[in-house]
Amino acid sequence: MAKLTVREIRELAKNIVAQTPGGIRYKALVRQISQTHPETPINTIRGSLWDLDKAFPGQVLKPSRGLFVWAGQNQPVDQEAAATTIAARESDFYEPFAEYLKTDLGEATEAVALGGAGIRSKWGTPDVVGVFKPLPSDRVKFNLEIISAEVKSSPHESIVAFGQAMAYRLFSHKVYLVLPSTVPEEDQGRIEALALLFGAGFVLFDPKDPENPEFQVRVRAQRFQPDMFYVNEFADRVHSLDRRLFNQLFQ
Repeated sequence: MAKLTVREIRELAKNIVAQTPGGIRYKALVRQISQTHPETPINTIRGSLWDLDKAFPGQVLKPSRGLFVWAGQNQPVDQEAAATTIAARESDFYEPFAEYLKTDLGEATEAVALGGAGIRSKWGTPDVVGVFKPLPSDRVKFNLEIISAEVKSSPHESIVAFGQAMAYRLFSHKVYLVLPSTVPEEDQGRIEALALLFGAGFVLFDPKDPENPEFQVRVRAQRFQPDMFYVNEFADRVHSLDRRLFNQLFQ
């Protein structure tokens, strides 16, 4: 097959974008065209696509960095029904993420599902709380760190979830925002940018299978020093709720 021209690459890319609900990312678009037309140099493909929205103004939109969507197709369908269906299963993902925080991320020595446990605070309660603390076998001891996570299974609550996660910075050294992979690509890009700006962790998961959520880290959480007044206030609330849980985390 003959090499594609720049015009042919752009026309092909425009058709792919038009047929992809929710849009397609630049890298995925380059990869798809390269796989179907391997005779075309990949640098030619890349150079032809980076400003696709300018090549087809009013047809191809670029709502966030690296994402192309077809005009009129970037709105979620039946948002209220989808949120109602998925949100009821949110708590099913607390324990899996607590385990993921310990085993896969390795950022906690203890982690528990706390959401819905009964702590009442106008600043909210983390769905998952973990601590990173020295073990008896550690030769060099260090101060305990608190990791908090906000988990949402509805793809339409990302902004609310981000605000809640940021509130946990009062008493947490690290915070994670855990959202379903069904969050629109445009929102994913914005949340990722916010996470990088504010030092929050950002994780996506498959909301259809609590047994195998396939967590994927988009942004690792940065470490910050919390306000010790609120650290002790949070510890007091956990102690009042469940002394066994308090001992598991903080002793």
